[in-house]
Amino acid sequence: MEPTQVRLTIPDSVDPTAVMGPADALLRRVESAFDAMISVRGSYVTVSGPADVVDQVTSVFSRLIRLVEAGEAPGAGEVDVIVDQVRHGVARVDLGGDDILLTYRGRAIRPKTAGQKRYVDSIRRNTVTFGIGPAGTGKTYLAMAMAVAALKRREVGRIVLARPVVEAGESLGFLPGTLQEKLDPYVRPLYDALFDMTDIEKGNALIEQGIIEIAPLAYMRGRTFNNAFVILDEAQNTTPEQMKMFLTRLGFSSTFVVTGDASQRDLPGEGGLESARRALAGLDDIAFVDLDRNDIVRHALVARIVDAYEAAARGGREGEQHAR
Repeated sequence: MEPTQVRLTIPDSVDPTAVMGPADALLRRVESAFDAMISVRGSYVTVSGPADVVDQVTSVFSRLIRLVEAGEAPGAGEVDVIVDQVRHGVARVDLGGDDILLTYRGRAIRPKTAGQKRYVDSIRRNTVTFGIGPAGTGKTYLAMAMAVAALKRREVGRIVLARPVVEAGESLGFLPGTLQEKLDPYVRPLYDALFDMTDIEKGNALIEQGIIEIAPLAYMRGRTFNNAFVILDEAQNTTPEQMKMFLTRLGFSSTFVVTGDASQRDLPGEGGLESARRALAGLDDIAFVDLDRNDIVRHALVARIVDAYEAAARGGREGEQHAR
């Protein structure tokens, strides 16, 4: 069978070195991932090989070009994620005009997959959104970006970030220090996301002023949140009673986002996510958005790790059924 050859043109508005990487590092990464011949001459990328492989390589370079057009500077990690998405047939998301926020470094935060776009659109349309999916799908990060953007636009007066104080499979024992110092290990992922969007000095100032509040879920009882963007993270570690308590804190002109990964529950029994889906499914202004391995935008290996654990879990269930 004759090999297929396709020539892709890099637009004049795009710097070819940004697409190929320093010393063609990104080009070499794409070459190592596919069984195809790739040659670059100026603004032209020529790909030769089996038709299906050529289509995949062309799709990878097309996505890289669009990233650079959108002001991004893709690195090796982004290339690995794009290659993984293309191999699994994940549809490309149109990045144009959907920026959520510009970080203090000038980097645009936007959804990178179809699932992430559904998630962001749901937060925009609904008062309460549940984002449920595995690690690396951007559940917390995108919710935080939406919250910071709403605060900057003065759509809300404050941001409240809550997490259940549950240890991930191990006991940390007694933690010394003030209450805030005791809570820091549990809420550190929320700080990490916040400080990626706003510089540490300004972020700390907002926290000191009470405009951004980070608190354990146990401190939510009895409160009502008006004119606020409230995020409950790690919600798989809530009980049904805690979830009901949290959702009934909703006040006027507020947005609630609940994030969680049902596969990483650290408590026995039914969790708050499962009970909420069963009780609230079909209610207006409440949405459940399921993200999956196709929405993972961390290191490409994360998606393969998720796949491996899901396959092992399926094998275990099938073995139990066969034993019965």
